[in-house]
Amino acid sequence: MKKFLILLVLFFSIQSQSQTFIKFNAATAIVAIPNVGIETSIGEKMTLSVDVMASFWESFNGHSPMKFYTLTPEVRYHFKEKYDGFYVGAHAGPDVYELQKWDHWKFNQYEHGFGYRLGITVGYNIKLSDKFLLDIYARGGWHQGFYKGYYNDETPGRYEKAVDWNKSGEWLPYGGGVMISYKL
Repeated sequence: MKKFLILLVLFFSIQSQSQTFIKFNAATAIVAIPNVGIETSIGEKMTLSVDVMASFWESFNGHSPMKFYTLTPEVRYHFKEKYDGFYVGAHAGPDVYELQKWDHWKFNQYEHGFGYRLGITVGYNIKLSDKFLLDIYARGGWHQGFYKGYYNDETPGRYEKAVDWNKSGEWLPYGGGVMISYKL
């Protein structure tokens, strides 16, 4: 309990001296995929951003699921000044999914599993006022997935024959949009 209180006091003392924004992705909200986050200052030109995204779609194209949950902690370097202009970020985060891979759209198969992402973000911040800014960004990198593949119809069982988890690693674009940010 003492460690928790010390961390809580440390967190709030850091926050009282920094700029912190809460944000939501307007681009993914249009397709009913919530993406929210928080970003705070950790140095003169550096910020820490953490966001979560989730899709609850039971059916994407009439028969395949598109459900996933991602957590993306990221350290960002701002070239001009924090929250203004170009930045690059590095991130690593976990995900859980039940979806049909892009190269399986012509098949009646989907994957249920988990994985991790390692990658970079390139973005641009536009100050709208003292309290609001736009964060336009694209994100991609390496995704390593561990999954079980299933048929998406009445065919029972798995379509792949891996004993435990099948593995799939690939370079992907996996995020982006327009975050509307509000300064706390």
